[in-house]
Amino acid sequence: MKRAVKKEVLTIKPYVPGKPIDEVKRELGLRDVIKLASNENPYGPSPKVLRAVAREARRLNRYPDGDCFYLRSALAKRLGVGGGQLVFGNGSDELIVLAVKALVRKGDEVVIAKPSFLIYDIAARVAGARVRAVPLRDFRYDLDAMAKAVGKKTKIVFLGNPDNPSGKYLTDREVRRFLGKVRRDVLVFIDEAYFEYVQADDYVDSVSLIPSHANVMVTRTFSKMYGLAGLRVGYGIASREFAGILNRIREPFNVNSVAQAAAVAALQDRAYYRDIARKIKGQRQYLYRSLEQLNLDFVDSATNFILVKIPGRASGIVQKLLKKGVIVRGMGFWGMPDYLRVTIGTAQESKRFIQSLKETL
Repeated sequence: MKRAVKKEVLTIKPYVPGKPIDEVKRELGLRDVIKLASNENPYGPSPKVLRAVAREARRLNRYPDGDCFYLRSALAKRLGVGGGQLVFGNGSDELIVLAVKALVRKGDEVVIAKPSFLIYDIAARVAGARVRAVPLRDFRYDLDAMAKAVGKKTKIVFLGNPDNPSGKYLTDREVRRFLGKVRRDVLVFIDEAYFEYVQADDYVDSVSLIPSHANVMVTRTFSKMYGLAGLRVGYGIASREFAGILNRIREPFNVNSVAQAAAVAALQDRAYYRDIARKIKGQRQYLYRSLEQLNLDFVDSATNFILVKIPGRASGIVQKLLKKGVIVRGMGFWGMPDYLRVTIGTAQESKRFIQSLKETL
């Protein structure tokens, strides 16, 4: 079968997710393991969500609503957009793949930052595109260089805002200026998986750009702040025309019924998630202070994760932490071998991470 496989597929290194807790317990014979590798919400979904999941579980013999009617209605009201501007996915990752599938032919080009979320690169290469990767400058997107990288064959520019793995965000002024430099037939795909964590006044309201920029698409997810990573539900906001195109090519039942019910309930519990944002902010400051005391460099983050620099030793530290039951993310796969990424956990998890890190340095 290998001869029949597209050569573009054979050149791709598979995406390797963070190790699950149970896998580490099995491999290392540990009983107490914490996971700070995948930027998950350590507090879990709200009680309202858990009740909604229990109710919906009684109807698992039925196919889900292929149109996501109740979730579509709730989000349209929350965002102030038309329901026809929304498209839903099995996580926002699926929407990245759908956009590439809709627009990119073999030989076309896609512009990304490097390093950035790996799925941008993987999806483009599977489609046979040439990926023009523009290096970060001081861990931030070099938007001037990215605009210059847009050529005649460019179909999509991917912007993570905030970005993974840097945790940096783009301002309103920066995004508007960038849009002024990019042709209107190039999709500017703004991935806002972590937008709920950003508390900066100059953060761009990307959704408000869509009426005047039909080439903008914004995606968000319920996997991060809302604590629904195990259910996989993401959504995109675009022009009615482009959302309609993506809805033509998505799978008909791509968001399961439990995920839909959970997402609707999550939107109804603002107070619960505001409290989580407050806790994450507090733990971020705790980690900053603790890392400074250890004389370790790190990248200021607007999100629920932090890049930590440990020159020449990061990979080894990741393995030592793993043996202590603390799962963090090595950045070698991103081309950053001197860094590890740690998710901001609960107060107890943060203290355990710092103590374990002290013992391994």
